[in-house]
Amino acid sequence: MSDLPVPADQILPNKIPLIPLEARPVFPGIFTPLMITDKDDVAVVEEAMATTKVIGLVLLVQEPEADAEAPGPDQFCRVGTAAKILKKINLPDGGLNIFVSTLRRFEIKKMLSDVPVRTAAVEYIDEDADLSRSQEVKALTRSIFSEMKSLSENNPLISEEVRLNIVNIDQPGKLADFVASIMNIPRDQQQKLLETFDVRARMEAVLVHIKKEQALLKIQKRISKQINEKIEKNQREFFLREELKAIQKELGITTDAKGSDLAKFRETIESFGFEGEVKTAVESELEKFALMDPNSSEYIVTRNYLETICGLPWKDEPVDDVDLAWAKKVLEADHFGLEDVKERVLEFLAVRKLKKDQKGSIVCLLGPPGVGKTSIGKSIAKALHRPFFRFSVGGMRDGAEIKGHRRTYVGALPGKILQGMKIAGKKNPVLMIDEIDKLGQSYQGDPSSALLEVLDPEQNHAFRDHYLDLPFDVGQVLFIATANSLDSIPRPLLDRMEVIRLSGYIEEEKVAIAQKYLVPKSAAAAGLPKGSVKYAKKSLAEISRRYAREAGMRNYEKSLDKIHRKVALKLVTEQLPTPVTIAPEDLDGYLGKPYFPEEEAELPVVPGVVQGLAWTSMGGAVLVIEAVKTEGKGGIKLTGRMGDVMKESAQIAYTWVNVHRAEYGISPEFFEKHLVHLHIPEGATPKDGPSAGITMAAALTSLAVGKAVKRHYAMTGELSLSGKVMPIGGLKEKVIAARRAGTKVVLLPKNNLTDWEEIPDYIRKGLEFHVVERMEQVIGILLDLEPSAVTPPARTRRSRPRA
Repeated sequence: MSDLPVPADQILPNKIPLIPLEARPVFPGIFTPLMITDKDDVAVVEEAMATTKVIGLVLLVQEPEADAEAPGPDQFCRVGTAAKILKKINLPDGGLNIFVSTLRRFEIKKMLSDVPVRTAAVEYIDEDADLSRSQEVKALTRSIFSEMKSLSENNPLISEEVRLNIVNIDQPGKLADFVASIMNIPRDQQQKLLETFDVRARMEAVLVHIKKEQALLKIQKRISKQINEKIEKNQREFFLREELKAIQKELGITTDAKGSDLAKFRETIESFGFEGEVKTAVESELEKFALMDPNSSEYIVTRNYLETICGLPWKDEPVDDVDLAWAKKVLEADHFGLEDVKERVLEFLAVRKLKKDQKGSIVCLLGPPGVGKTSIGKSIAKALHRPFFRFSVGGMRDGAEIKGHRRTYVGALPGKILQGMKIAGKKNPVLMIDEIDKLGQSYQGDPSSALLEVLDPEQNHAFRDHYLDLPFDVGQVLFIATANSLDSIPRPLLDRMEVIRLSGYIEEEKVAIAQKYLVPKSAAAAGLPKGSVKYAKKSLAEISRRYAREAGMRNYEKSLDKIHRKVALKLVTEQLPTPVTIAPEDLDGYLGKPYFPEEEAELPVVPGVVQGLAWTSMGGAVLVIEAVKTEGKGGIKLTGRMGDVMKESAQIAYTWVNVHRAEYGISPEFFEKHLVHLHIPEGATPKDGPSAGITMAAALTSLAVGKAVKRHYAMTGELSLSGKVMPIGGLKEKVIAARRAGTKVVLLPKNNLTDWEEIPDYIRKGLEFHVVERMEQVIGILLDLEPSAVTPPARTRRSRPRA
C-alpha cells in the first residue's frame, strides 16, 4: 500500500451507500453519466447528496431478469468503485440522471443495512506508485500505447478525443482501467480486471484483450474486403455488358436465338436471387450453355433444364389472409351436408389464420366414391385464393413419376410434383394427390416410398427431384390426398397425413343435393332450358331408393343424365309441352327396371337369418347372414368368400353358442348330429373383418333354438370367446347403410357410444339403438331369451342409448 497523501476531495468515507450495476462495472479515473430509475437507487443518491456525495458502484454477480426483486447482499460482487456525484438532474418520471467522477477501487468488508438505504463497510485499494518506475511496467505501458494506436487507426468507433485521453494518462493503473472501460469486453471479464489489484497483472490482461480485438478487426476487414471485391466485380461485368450491347447496337449486330435465350435465362435467374448450392449449380449451367454449339445434342438438354428452372416458382409467397367467413360461404355454396367435414376444414383454416406462417400441411380425405372429396379440395383452394392442381396416382408403379427422371435419360422430365408447381405458378398451391390408396409397385420402384419425402414437413423444405437435382422448397404447399380405404396405404405414408373422413349420404341428403345441384347441372348438360324439367320430391327419393343406393352420388347423377337425355329426345321428336314433370310411376320408363327392388329389403322371417352391418371402401352396407342345418357329424361349413378374420369370427361364434347351449335349452345332439352351414350372400364379393361376430352368433343361436329374430333389426360388433361384445369401426357409415335399407333397430357395442354420439341427429332420426356389452344381451333383445345367471338385456331409449 502507498503512503502518499490523498487530495482533500478524494478523502472517502469507510461506509458508503451502494448502487447496483447490471450491464458492466465502472472503472476508477473516468467521468460518466448514470441513469437511475429504481426507487431504492434514487433514495441512495438522495442520501449521498445530503451527506458526502459519494456512492459505491458495484456490479451484480448475475444480470437480473426484467421483473426481478431488489438484489440481496450475496448478489453483489466483492469489488466496486467509489464515485463522487458532480451533478444531478431530476427526470419527469421520478428517475435521476447523475454525472459522476469515479475515484478509487474498494472491497466490501461487510454489508451493513438496507434501511434507510443500502450501505456497506468498505476498504479502499491503493496502487503502488513506485511500480510505475519498474522496467516491466514501462514496457507494458509502451505496448498498450502502441497497440491502442494501431487499433484506433483501424477502428472508427475510437474517436480522436479518446486517443488524446490515452496519451495524457501518466499512471499505468489508470491507463489499464481507461482502456478496459472503452473496449468491448464481456462483463465478467471486466469485473475480473476490476478485481485485479496488481497493476502489472492488470496491464497484461488488458493487453491480451487488445490483441483479441485486433484479431477480430482483421477478420472484419477481410470480410469487408471480400464483399467489396464481389461488388466491384459485378459492377465491372455490368458495365462491360452494357458497353458490349451498345457496340453491337451501333454496328447493327443482332443477337442470335442462343444469345436471346441466354439473356432471358440470365435475367430470370438473377431475379430469383439464388444463394449457396442453387446459385453455384445454376451459374455453372449458364456458363456451359453460353459455350455450347446450338447443334450439339447437349444443347437442347441444357436448354430444357434451364427452362424448367426458370419456370418454377422460387420466390416465397406472402402469408395467406384467411377469411373464415368467405371460406364458410364457399363450402356451403359448393356442398350440401357434410357438416362435420366442413367444421374440420374451418378448424384447419382457423389454425392457419392464427399461426400466420406459410408452412404447408398434408390432409387425406377418406371416403367412398362420389361423396365429393375432389370438390372439397377445390373449395379449399378457392377459400384460400390459391391455384389448384390435381393429379392421380392410381395404378402408378414407377417412383420416377413422383421424383422425375435423371437428366442422363433421353426425354427426361421432372416429376409430377414439380410439374404441378410449374403449372400452378406459385410456391403455395393446393396440390391434390388423387387415389393415393391405389398406388402400384413394381421392379421400376415404389411410388409410395417416393412420396415419403414429399409429404414429410421436416424434409420437404429441401425436396430433391431427380431431374432438377437441386433443393426445392415444397413446404408451403397444401397437399390434399384422397382415398377410399386406408388398408392399402403404407403405414409410414399414412402417419404423415391428417385423415378427414367423409361418410356417405342418406336418402334425405341425396334428395336435397339433387334438387340444389345435380338436377340443374344435368339438365344444362343435356341442353334442356331452365325449368323445362320438374321432379316430384317422391321421384327423387325413389331414384335413391331403387336405382342409386350407394354411399356417393355418382350413380344418382348418371340416372338423372339418363332421364334428361330421354326428355331431350322427346322434346325434339314429339314436341312435348314444357315443363315435363317426372312422377314416380314414370321412372321405370326412363330408367328401366329398378336395380334394387323394394322386396329385396324384406328378409325372410325364418330361424337362422340375421341382418348385420358392414363397412366397405364404397361406404356402409347391409350384410345378410344365413345359417341352416343338415344331417352330419357336426361342425360348421362357411361359404360366401369370407376372409381369414371373418372365418375366425364364425368359429368363435360357433364355439360360444356350443358352450352356452344348456343355458338356452339347446340339445347337445344339435351340434353332434348336424352340420351347420353358414353363408353370406353375394358369394362373388370378398368379405372380411371381425365386426360380424355377434351377427353370426345370433344367426347360429336362432337356428339352434328354432326361433326367428325380430324384423328390421340389424347389428354390428366383434365377439370374444367369453361373450364380450367388442368395439368396431366405421359406425357412421354402417348407420347410414341401416337407414338406406329401412332398418328400424340397431345394436351396437357399448364402447362405440362416443362414436354414436358424434353421428348427427338427422341421421339417427327414426332409428332405435341398443347398446350391448355381452352376447347374452344381444340374444335377449333379438329372441327374447333369458339364460340363467346372465345380465338382463340393455334397456332401450330412442333419444340416447344406454348399456
